[in-house]
Amino acid sequence: MTDPFFLLFFLCLFGVFYAYFGYPVSLMLFKLIRRKEVRRDYVDIAITFIITVYNEEKRIRQKLDNSLALIYPKGSLQILVASDGSTDATNEIVRSYRDTGVELLEVAARGGKEHAQKAAVRHARGEVIIFSDAATFLEPQGLREIVANFADPSVGCVSSEDRLLGQDGKPCGEGFYVRYEMWLRRLESEVNSLVGLSGSFFAARKEVCQDFSGDVQSDFRTLLSSIKLGLRGVCDPRASGSYLNISDEGQEFSRKVRTVVRGLTVFFKHIEFLNIFRYGMFSYQYFCHKLLRWLVPLFLVGALVSNVVLAGSSMLFTLCLLGQLLFYGIGMYDYLTHSLRGVLKIPMYFLTVNIAIVVAWWQYLTGRRVVLWTPSRR
Repeated sequence: MTDPFFLLFFLCLFGVFYAYFGYPVSLMLFKLIRRKEVRRDYVDIAITFIITVYNEEKRIRQKLDNSLALIYPKGSLQILVASDGSTDATNEIVRSYRDTGVELLEVAARGGKEHAQKAAVRHARGEVIIFSDAATFLEPQGLREIVANFADPSVGCVSSEDRLLGQDGKPCGEGFYVRYEMWLRRLESEVNSLVGLSGSFFAARKEVCQDFSGDVQSDFRTLLSSIKLGLRGVCDPRASGSYLNISDEGQEFSRKVRTVVRGLTVFFKHIEFLNIFRYGMFSYQYFCHKLLRWLVPLFLVGALVSNVVLAGSSMLFTLCLLGQLLFYGIGMYDYLTHSLRGVLKIPMYFLTVNIAIVVAWWQYLTGRRVVLWTPSRR
């Protein structure tokens, strides 16, 4: 009776392991036989820096001051703020920076972040377009570092590396997860291509942005457009974007759900990228980094249910069940008390992420799509 559960347990355990650890290990092995370096050079090409905003009167000044302090030849830099139907003082504040060269594009009817970005791309004069938001702050060399990657003709888009801090300015549970993601992106860059970009700070050749869609996640779509053109996406640890973790847990959970719903929408609109005969290594990456990761909640449920059935059959399964319950218990305790610190916050974040994935699957399968966005308050 237990044989099917035995098989189910180990298959689910393998699925979770491979999604988070097996895939990066496979990339490290691939790197031994194929490593793709990026040819970087500090070229002064014309660029457009697009900042997409919606009702950002509280932090737009800080963002613009940060942007104006970036080191890049002013004659080659266009700073364009795309205001997605803002109704507060955002537009007036941006206009006050007109003498510094900052341009305002008012999108009268609010249509969502990607809709505003699409409109801004039409007004961009640069050969390379860089996207950011009001919550992300860059180091002075940020633009020069991210643009340097386009000296390599194989590069179509470049992602920054995220630096996430808690409200106290120190790494938080999500910060550990973000560092894991950044490490994984470096591996993907070294072997072939990224599978996704940091939406808060990324860059792309202008030709890659020509098919922007107002209702599709721009960072993911930009990467796929690069692959279609025979180019690749890379990450650059020299170009980083820093932002605070969201203090409101409900808002943070909703953000995670929206991100996955939008990711699922793009993924299933571009299922052709799973064709390994056409896209080769990228198809494997596309499956592992996206779909396999989104299936982890199913694996977790399967592993727990089968482990409950198998627990009485041997000490090994009993210990495995205790380990699972301890992990989930730590996560639930931290969710209720917010008393744990450091690595002990990882179980809570892991559970939150996977519950958000479950909710996102439900919303996607029931037809809900996300177009409009409200910037998270940090």
